Amino acid sequence: MAKTDSTGSTWRYRWAYRQNERRQRTYRGAEQAWRRRDEELRRLRAVAADFGRRATAGAGLPVELAPGERIHWALPAAQLVELRHTAVLPAPDLSVDPARSSLHHRRPDGVKVTDAGIAVLTDRRLVLLGGRGRRDWAYGKMTGLAHDPAAPVTLIQVLDRRRTSGLLLPAEAAAEFRFTLTLAFADAIEQRGAVLAQLDELIAEHDQSRPFRPAIATPGQARITARVPGGRRTVAVAAAAALLLPAVLLESDPPVRPGSDVAVAATAAPTPTPTPTAAPAPAPAARPTSRAAAVGRAAPKQPRRGTASPNPERDGRCGAPANPFGYDYCGGSRIRKPDIRVCDYFDCGQDFWAGRGYLVQCRDGAFSLTGGRADACATHDGLRRTVWT
Repeated sequence: MAKTDSTGSTWRYRWAYRQNERRQRTYRGAEQAWRRRDEELRRLRAVAADFGRRATAGAGLPVELAPGERIHWALPAAQLVELRHTAVLPAPDLSVDPARSSLHHRRPDGVKVTDAGIAVLTDRRLVLLGGRGRRDWAYGKMTGLAHDPAAPVTLIQVLDRRRTSGLLLPAEAAAEFRFTLTLAFADAIEQRGAVLAQLDELIAEHDQSRPFRPAIATPGQARITARVPGGRRTVAVAAAAALLLPAVLLESDPPVRPGSDVAVAATAAPTPTPTPTAAPAPAPAARPTSRAAAVGRAAPKQPRRGTASPNPERDGRCGAPANPFGYDYCGGSRIRKPDIRVCDYFDCGQDFWAGRGYLVQCRDGAFSLTGGRADACATHDGLRRTVWT
C-alpha cells in the first residue's frame, strides 16, 4: 500500500526517496575520492619518513656505484631528451605534488629524443644507462629542474653541461619518479624535514575537506515544482521564455504584404493602350505616374531595426589570462609547480621562482608562488586569489 501524507498524495514520498538516493550516491562518490587521496598522502608520508633505509632497488643493475652510494629507484624504458633551444629552468625546489594529474605520453614542442635505457635514482645522482652511453645528473651540480605539467617529461640543468636535458618516462610512472627525485634531492642537501612538513600540511588540509553525510530529505520538504518534469529548472526556463517572447516580437520587423512592392512598381510604369483613331492620347494619361509617386512618398520602405550584438561568451577561465596550460580562476587543484613558460602569459612578480608555495595573484596584479604561506604576497599589497588548474 502506497504511503500518503496528510493531503493524501504520494508524489511527496517519491520525491523524498529520489532526493535521498541522489544525496547518498553523491556522498559515497565524494567519500571514496577523499579516502583514496587520504591513503595516498599517508603512504607518501610513510615513504618519506623511511626513505633510504631499504635502498635495495638496484640489485643486479649494470651501474658502477661509488663507495657508500645506494640506489633508491630504477625503471627501464626511459628516454633521454634534449632541448633544441637554450632555456633557463627554475631552481630545484622541494615542493610535493601528490595529485596524479593526467599526463599524456607525448613530447612537448622543442624537445627531441636522443637515447633510451634504464633510469636509476641513487642518493647522489640520477643516471640513465642508455644504448649510446651513460648520462649523469649529480644533485650537487643541479642548477635548474622543471617537471612538465602536461607530459611525463623532466628537464634538468647542471653546471658541467651546457645543453638542457632530461627524461621522458611512461605516464604511469612519472608521479612516482618525481616524488622519489624530490626526496633524493632533499636528502642530499639535508632538507628531508621540509618535505615531511609539507606532507603534514597537506594531510591536515585534506582532513578539513572531508565530506559530511547529507541530511535526510522528508516528504514535507517537497515543493509543488517537484511535480513538473524537470522540476524548478523547467519552471525557470518557461518563465524566461515568457519574458523574452515580447522582446523578440518587438525587435522583429512588421509583416510586409506580399506583392505590394510589385504593385507599386507596376503602377509607376503603365503600358499605354493603342487606339484606332489617329488623335493623340489625352494628357490625363500621366495620372498613374503621379499617383505612383504619391504612393511611393506615402509608404517609404521602413529601415530594418538593428539588433544588439550578443554578449561575448565566457572564456572558460573565469577572467584569467589566456594561456595554453589550462590555468584559471574557476577552481580545481592548486599549482605548486607551474610550467616553465608561465611568465610568458602571466605577470610574474619579482623573485617569482624563489617562492615555495602555490600560484596566486596578488592585489597589485602580480603573480607569486607564495600561496599557503604566512608571507603570501607580502611585497605586493597582499593576497587576492588563487590560480587553479
